[in-house]
Amino acid sequence: MVRSLALLLGLLVLVASVEGAVQTKKVTYKHGDLDCIGYLAWDDSLAGPRPGVLVFHEFWGLDDYAKQRTEQLAKLGYLAFAADLYGGGKLVDHPQDAGLMAMNIRSSVDDWQKRGLAALNVLKSQPECDPTKLAAIGYCLGGSTVQQLAFSGTDLKAVVSFHGGLMVPTPDQVKSIKSAVLICHGADDPFISKETVKNFRSAMDQNGGKYQFQSYAGARHSFTVPNASAIGMKFKLDGMRYNKAADDNSWSDMLSLFKETLGK
Repeated sequence: MVRSLALLLGLLVLVASVEGAVQTKKVTYKHGDLDCIGYLAWDDSLAGPRPGVLVFHEFWGLDDYAKQRTEQLAKLGYLAFAADLYGGGKLVDHPQDAGLMAMNIRSSVDDWQKRGLAALNVLKSQPECDPTKLAAIGYCLGGSTVQQLAFSGTDLKAVVSFHGGLMVPTPDQVKSIKSAVLICHGADDPFISKETVKNFRSAMDQNGGKYQFQSYAGARHSFTVPNASAIGMKFKLDGMRYNKAADDNSWSDMLSLFKETLGK
């Protein structure tokens, strides 16, 4: 009995130590005159540099969901940094307010890309980061952001867009892409027209773009976000709905790409 209790206590200590290995902290940085507050996560039980993954939030701002994804990546052995696209850690909970903030960012592609690059520089500057193995993922507005980084020729191994608005690239933008591109799209997303999907794929195909386009059956917008259905009901947005199968499959598709490009 005593021995069993000792073994149980030892197991609990081991589990606690493993769970406690992931550390997080806020990191302040600048984009021009804008003060930004990002979120860094890493496993301090690992030694040496490791691949870095940049995470871009939905149009609500840097919320708990984006932070949770950042921590998930850290548990898998990556150094993960969630960017603050709006600055000041600003968050909103009404889609109309979020839409206005997102529209402001989208109004200048050059500035939009620089917001992403500012966060990437923070990630690259961390002592735990291997700057030769970098990737970026994003959700909704963040998905569009990683596409913009890819089209601008940012030196990344991979970019993954989850239910992001599709940015139809120019021929020159396609030829500038240095990263592997994975688009995780909800087949029933009413916010992204079939014409836009067709135009995106045509632009990539006709100009030699290397990419994967995964369209998940039955998935709507924000299909990876567990509370998306509740938000959709609250604001009468039927286009937003969580889909566990699409969530699981898209995460698995991302990890497969990371294994190929980052060696994890």
